[in-house]
Order: sequence, then C-alpha cells, then structure tokens
Amino acid sequence: MENKVTADYLDEEGCLHCGTCGKRKQMKVSLIGFEHVVSCLCECEVKARQELDEKMQREEEQRQLYQRKSVGLRERRFWEWKFENDNRSNQKILIARQYVENWTDMKRKNVGLLLMGPVGTGKSFFAGCIANALLEQGERVMMTNFSRILNEMTSYQADKNQIIQNLVDYPLLIIDDLGIERNSEFALEQVYNVIDSRYCKMLPLIITTNLGLNEMKSTDLDTAHQRIYSRILEMCVPIYCGGEDKRKEEGTEKLVQVQNLITG
Repeated sequence: MENKVTADYLDEEGCLHCGTCGKRKQMKVSLIGFEHVVSCLCECEVKARQELDEKMQREEEQRQLYQRKSVGLRERRFWEWKFENDNRSNQKILIARQYVENWTDMKRKNVGLLLMGPVGTGKSFFAGCIANALLEQGERVMMTNFSRILNEMTSYQADKNQIIQNLVDYPLLIIDDLGIERNSEFALEQVYNVIDSRYCKMLPLIITTNLGLNEMKSTDLDTAHQRIYSRILEMCVPIYCGGEDKRKEEGTEKLVQVQNLITG
C-alpha cells in the first residue's frame, strides 16, 4: 500500500502542524513581552532524526570495526574465520566459543590457549573465530605470526622495543603457527621477549602450533627453546585439536563441485 503524504496545516493559533502525525511543528512563546512563533519537532521529525542518528552510529561502529580488523588481523584470510562459517566438523570449536563467552574472566585471570594438532585440523580457524568475535565486541586483538614479527624487527631502522611494546599493548595477542619461524639466536631471543613481556604484564596469549606437547616438554631441547616453551605452558592451557584434516575435506568438496559442473 502506498504511503499518502498529507499536507501540513495551520491551527487556529496560526501554528503549523504536521500533516502526517498531527503534532505541532511550530509553537508560540512569549519573550520580553513579545510573542514569537518558533519551530519545534513533530513526532515524524523526531523519529527521522533518531533513525538517522542510529544509522550514523551503525556506520561509525562498522568503520571502527574495519579499522580494528585492518590493524589486528594481519592476513585477509583471517577475516573470514568466524563462528558462523564453522562446518561443525570439530567439536573443539565449543572451547573457542566458551573462551569468547567468558572473555572478561579469561582476561582478568590471564588465561591463554595453546591450540595443538596436525596441519589442517582447525587450530588457526578456531583462533581466528575468537579474534573476530572479540573484535566485533569492540576489543582490540592482534593475530599474527613470529615470521612476520621478525621480518618487521629486521627491517631498516626498526625499533625492536617499540614493536614488542605494541604487541604487549593488545588485550589479546594470537600467534599463529609457532615453530615455522627461523631458529637463529636473534629470532629465538625475540620470540622469548614477546612472550615474556606478555607474561610480565599478565596479559593472555593464544598460540597455534603443529608441535606436540611431548616435543615442547622434551629435555633434549636447547636452553632457548626450553625457556620459550616453558613460559608458554605457564600461560596457556593446551588444547589438542586433532581429527580429520579440514583442508583435505574442503579439497574433496571442491573436487565434487567441479565434477558436478563438468558432468552437469
């Protein structure tokens, strides 16, 4: 049904009324002995302004979210790792959901997660779901890896202390794929510095890794690795995310889709 626009009209006092809601758009006031006609908002205009304010607020919230993600999610693929995109192939996703639901306590108690398991079992996806959910709640989160951090530290005129301080400033830091970075003396020292700085500030850390718990606890490790892994195990609750390789499943799914297109 079409909306009918009714013309505004004057009342017996000569004040304008809205033709739609019937409320005044003008009123008379006395000021220093003189009567003046002043404008006021009818219900339609009040509602329109409220809707505009709400729209502008939503747009500003989206702008701020985009800014937080642009800074905090260093790889664009992280943006799509959300709970709503989960294929429910691994029930360990419930732990990630619970972590977000109890984030206030997790942050206060400095509880981190060590997501472990073979390649393709969902560790990074779970971490990304946590990151996106908290970012959408207005929290500041950084998700990156040590290879990227070390590259920044070795760039021309890099301020290593400032880079570490920036990482410490985030309420939650997520390090993806621990163990893929180079094992030089410099690299191991910086890895430890980042982790230890968060430990000293009592700020939570989430780490994903293909390393096994026995590997991280091995007494055969050199001193540099031992102190890194020891600190991580102090800060993070180990969660094994084993199961089928999600990437293999996705590959099979895509293969079926392609076959259907060819034969269809």
